[in-house]
Amino acid sequence: MPESQPPSRAVDDGAFDPQLEAVRDAILAEDPLGEKFGFALRRTFDMLLDGQHTGRFRWEDLHKTEKTHAGTLVEINLQRAFEFADGEKMDYSIAGIEVDCKYSQDLGRWMIPPEAMGHLCLGVWASDRAGTWSAGLFRVVEDVLTKKEGNRDGKRTLTKAARENAVHWLFKDAALQDNILLRLPQEDIDAIFASRYGTQRLHELFRRTQGRIVSRSVVATVAQQEDYMKRIRYNGGSRSVLQWDGIVILGQYGSHQAVAAKLGLPVPGAGESLSVRLAPWTPEHGNAPWVELEGCEWVVARDTDPKVVAPLLPEL
Repeated sequence: MPESQPPSRAVDDGAFDPQLEAVRDAILAEDPLGEKFGFALRRTFDMLLDGQHTGRFRWEDLHKTEKTHAGTLVEINLQRAFEFADGEKMDYSIAGIEVDCKYSQDLGRWMIPPEAMGHLCLGVWASDRAGTWSAGLFRVVEDVLTKKEGNRDGKRTLTKAARENAVHWLFKDAALQDNILLRLPQEDIDAIFASRYGTQRLHELFRRTQGRIVSRSVVATVAQQEDYMKRIRYNGGSRSVLQWDGIVILGQYGSHQAVAAKLGLPVPGAGESLSVRLAPWTPEHGNAPWVELEGCEWVVARDTDPKVVAPLLPEL
């Protein structure tokens, strides 16, 4: 999984296309860091998997018809995120220019219909397994397409040369919000999903993902309950139960983000959580980052630190 950072951009040295440049500029003015793109693609995977109701978290678990529907959902979610106007012939009108939207699980293998000839195309690729996504613009012309026959619908793909040279990338290999369930060893997955009770599964999730960001969609997938975020809270939720193991669960709140930053941990963003076991600071911890909670100094616990009851987190 790549580190979280602004996605890279690349522009080709091909012939100047003023319409392509206008569309490119309009998209990047609206989304210079690719945040809207990334959110729309993360939302697409989460909608398809529907983990809250199915417990699924792998692309391979989807039915063939659901995978086929992915392109339509990408098109819809991007339009919602950017508020693109409807095109008259193509999917969108961006900066007053007709643009078709195509998605593929294989980078550059977009299926281009005959009616897109001459128009601009927004090609999108994303992989939940790889944790990355890319998006680029290209003009659909005869020279960039494979042989005329195509498939039975007349759809064709870009030639190898076109995939390498004709796509003007807006974002390339950008980081997708992580699905941590895809990064855990199978023994951890088995332990997390062993219980029939969603609350118990959440407790185990936060025991086994300490120091790592857990997204809202992962919590929903593990809990499989309508009020899944409430299951994290104090008053009987995972924060109360894991407190006895010395574990705190930090959330998106400003006071929690400050604790994470002081301890040198990843800082949870909107809808994200992070668990960590704490220990009271001792001279043996040296210059380890610390934070004051309930009048005492706390550090991230080492394996050798004895288990103590964790302090309460600051009020929200």
